[in-house]
Amino acid sequence: MYFKRFYDTDLAQASYLIGCQQTGECLVLDPVRDTRPYLQEAESQKLQITHVTETHIHADYLSGSRELAQVTGAKLFLSDEGGEDWQYTYNDGNQVKLHDNDTFMVGNLRIHALHTPGHTPEHFSFLVTDTPRGELPNLLLTGDFVFVGDLGRPDLIDEAAGGPDTRFEGAKQMFASLRDRFLTLPDFVQVWPGHGSGSACGKALGAVESTTVGYERALSWWAPLVQDNNEQAFVDELLAGQPDAPSYFGRMKSQNKAGPALLGKRTAIDQLSTTQVQQALEDGARLLDTRPRSDFQQDAVPGSIHLPAGQTFETWAGWLLDPERNYMLFAQNAEQAELLRHRLWMVGVDRVQGFIDSFEGLTLEPQSAVPIDQIPDLQAAYVLDVRAESEYAAGHLPNAHQLHAGRLMTHLTEFPRVQEIVVHCQGGARSAAAVSLLRAEGFTNVTELAGGYEAWANQAKVVV
Repeated sequence: MYFKRFYDTDLAQASYLIGCQQTGECLVLDPVRDTRPYLQEAESQKLQITHVTETHIHADYLSGSRELAQVTGAKLFLSDEGGEDWQYTYNDGNQVKLHDNDTFMVGNLRIHALHTPGHTPEHFSFLVTDTPRGELPNLLLTGDFVFVGDLGRPDLIDEAAGGPDTRFEGAKQMFASLRDRFLTLPDFVQVWPGHGSGSACGKALGAVESTTVGYERALSWWAPLVQDNNEQAFVDELLAGQPDAPSYFGRMKSQNKAGPALLGKRTAIDQLSTTQVQQALEDGARLLDTRPRSDFQQDAVPGSIHLPAGQTFETWAGWLLDPERNYMLFAQNAEQAELLRHRLWMVGVDRVQGFIDSFEGLTLEPQSAVPIDQIPDLQAAYVLDVRAESEYAAGHLPNAHQLHAGRLMTHLTEFPRVQEIVVHCQGGARSAAAVSLLRAEGFTNVTELAGGYEAWANQAKVVV
């Protein structure tokens, strides 16, 4: 058996290629939208991608399953469980509908599909057996069911998409899936989850790549509660303290259910002239300024959005950007621009018109943050705290209004157009992006608090 894990550090997302080297066939599970790594790996190992599947309808990124199946001619295995509201609504003629306990072969590898609802009602885990070695299972691909040291959260639809209050039923389903499926497996079965540390799909994911059934049985927080059949305590603990759910998760879920748009044949990204950039800006396009915060604050194109090309680029793109708008990139060169365009595809931001690598000929204005002692009347301002709820609860400015930066786009009508808006986060990174978005959306009364909450707290200590 050939096994390869692919990991996107921004999305904290894992996908897998599993192949039978005797027959040359392989399966790809939970692929992202950029299919090139899977195609390159299969070719290097002299394998053909014959099967593509995914554990559930994803909410945190745009799935590449449809794209990969189209490119390779592979069969696409998708869940048919969970009820009508939780089933895929597209079919390209290459789909196989999966039901609980279905099995299929990838060469000599037996794939056993286990319906494991909880994170979502349609969720599957896949038990893999390398049959030439025997009839005992080798590993379990758990998706967003069991993580290393944690579990998939059952509240995402409630939080991100404004759906019905499904979290309690989802938590009970998770309890049953653990009791009736996961804990019935042998201790030696390896567990390979769909996410790692940093994902918003759980609250305390471990940083190591994999675990085992036995390790989670012995050391996880949830195993004693399940083994004691204490469902209520389990539900309470699972739902407590979950992080803010990004608002774009609802959009991702809908697009993945209906079938992500196919990217097809891709051409190189265009380098734009100053004239083209100016015309695009006049036509309503946004320029994504990917430089470090200090460079952006020194001088930037008015109305551009600060989206630094760091580890969380695509996550923030999902949070802040409207996928129906046209965008341009400021990048160091064509290679970086191409990479960033690919990362935008991961969250369904496809309308990238091109890039620039110089601001020559464009109007620039300072975007600097203002120290707290230079804000004349902070008490009269509308103070917008763009940190997470947990950070706000631990301490906040008087009369501050809390709204996670990732939810700004869906709450723009709630902010004053005349009263000064003072925006802050913990130290300044998130507020710079938030302020740039508000200015791009026409707010002219926005001030960024330099140093964020930390600066205010430090000053308050001095005053006391």
